Amino acid sequence: MEVQTLTRRHVTDTELRMLVHRSFGDRGEVDTWSELTGGTYNAAYGVTLTDGTDLVLKVAPPPDLKLLSHEVDLMRTEADFYRRAGRVGVPVPEVVHADFGREMINTDVIFLSRIPGADLRQVRESLTPAQVAAVRGEIAAHAALLHTVTGPAYGYPLRGSRSWQPSWRAAFGAMVDDILDDAVRLGSTLPRTPSQIRELLRRHADVLDEVRRPALVHFDLWDGNVFVEAGNTGPARVTGLIDGERAFFGDPLAELVSLTLFRNLDDEPEILDGYASAGHGRLDLTDSGRRRLALYTCYLYLIMCIEGATRGWDGPERAEFESWLAGLLEAQLDGLDRTPVR
Repeated sequence: MEVQTLTRRHVTDTELRMLVHRSFGDRGEVDTWSELTGGTYNAAYGVTLTDGTDLVLKVAPPPDLKLLSHEVDLMRTEADFYRRAGRVGVPVPEVVHADFGREMINTDVIFLSRIPGADLRQVRESLTPAQVAAVRGEIAAHAALLHTVTGPAYGYPLRGSRSWQPSWRAAFGAMVDDILDDAVRLGSTLPRTPSQIRELLRRHADVLDEVRRPALVHFDLWDGNVFVEAGNTGPARVTGLIDGERAFFGDPLAELVSLTLFRNLDDEPEILDGYASAGHGRLDLTDSGRRRLALYTCYLYLIMCIEGATRGWDGPERAEFESWLAGLLEAQLDGLDRTPVR
């Protein structure tokens, strides 16, 4: 079922053709185009020009929507992410043209090169277990390369938020404060009060001081954001990592949360092995490392529990999904409750 959300700013045929012509001039003639489904935040369109160029047009939400605190100018973060990641050899879309002037349709738009293949979520069931394991190891190796990019500070870039800090403890604390403030503002139902969650996460914040370099972290590498190609013979291969708008500078360990979304990392040794195979360091899950990972898991679950209130998505499906997420969040919080602070 395709979920309709307030954040997807759909364009008309006239608007799309005007955007293409404004961006590419005389070569900007549209042959075919169609809306790409599956996302719930940006609107996206596959566009083929008459010269055969295949592009993806992404359209940001209307700027007057009340979104989560960290969802400010996300498309600008996405463009910055692709440029930084591409420079170190991570397979990501090329930024073909970005228009942040908001003159034509009053929101940000970006044209990207189209990544071949299909997302892993769609093709996973057609792959053998060995192929899936190899793909997950390859994703982790690309993440290791991504993490060689160092930022000028910690937190979310390009938006002047209070998360932009000189230490990871301060940045992550501000990220948590923002999402919990959003929960209060939006009247979200959580398994514990925001003040209780804030106090518990701060109790374990000492482990964040182990992070000494602000690495570029995608933080949304679930199967829907990884494109792969798989032939009839031979291994499947990763062709690109997409949707980098939620990237931040921080702890590389945080990448494991979405890489293993709703799965158990201990059941997939190929992820840590694949990361180490890239030759850019290892992710060691020491006791303190596991505490950091639990903090980041709580943070992602908080976002997922709360964001539905900004999307205009209502009904029993949303209520059931958020109730299930709240149970996962409570399990993480309970685990932190039972973990001694050293």
